Amino acid sequence: DPSDDEAIEKASDNRTATHQDLDSKPTVTKKRKQPTECFLSQPEEKQESTVKAKRRKKKKISDILEKSAPKPGVPADLQNLLSQHFGENRSVIEIEELKLSDSCFLPANDLTHSFSSYLKEICPKWAKLRKNHKEKKSVVMLVICSSALRSLELIKSMTAFKGDCRVLKLFAKHIKIKEQMNMLEKGVFHIGVGTPGRVKALVEQDGLCLNSTKYMILDWNWRDQKLRRMMDIPEIKKETIDLLEMSIIKLCREGAVKLGLF
Repeated sequence: DPSDDEAIEKASDNRTATHQDLDSKPTVTKKRKQPTECFLSQPEEKQESTVKAKRRKKKKISDILEKSAPKPGVPADLQNLLSQHFGENRSVIEIEELKLSDSCFLPANDLTHSFSSYLKEICPKWAKLRKNHKEKKSVVMLVICSSALRSLELIKSMTAFKGDCRVLKLFAKHIKIKEQMNMLEKGVFHIGVGTPGRVKALVEQDGLCLNSTKYMILDWNWRDQKLRRMMDIPEIKKETIDLLEMSIIKLCREGAVKLGLF
């Protein structure tokens, strides 16, 4: 049949055309990755503003003491400390009024004394002073240190000096301020040993009067477990300076009180 022959020819032509189309298409080959060259990346220069500078290792007091022996405190140490503290926000006239001359000081401890031997040296007439003191709400000698525990140590170490005179603990640990005020009001005490914060509070609340005080001793050279002196502790330093400014400096300049650095 001619029609069947035509159909077969067309189908044959279609196969040939399809085969030619397949042959004409380019063969797809997998692209090989080109080897990348390795370069050592140079560190980018960081801007100074974004780079945190390495903190320098802070020198500890113990490191400093290992290299040099501790020096005993001298009046100039306290004078310089007061000048630096008041110089920041006081007028020239105010600073002048808060200066302590050398005549305001007792001989300083040269680190060879016990507490009793030091007190005997600076207060040779203590027996007479103790006998004549009969005023309440006051003490003849005020000892300022950094903590309650240190206060107890000093009280024990002054046994050879104090004799039978009465000593009052003037710190906050386990003792209410009202109890201390009642004791000062009812009895006569010769020596007060405590922290600057509590002594300052007693003076402010009229529980302690400093008009009869003749000596104020600062426990200047002693160091705690962290090797800090009392003036190395910011809180104690501030409270001590506040106490001095409140009335002690004025009494020292008038010659009524003498300062000692133990």
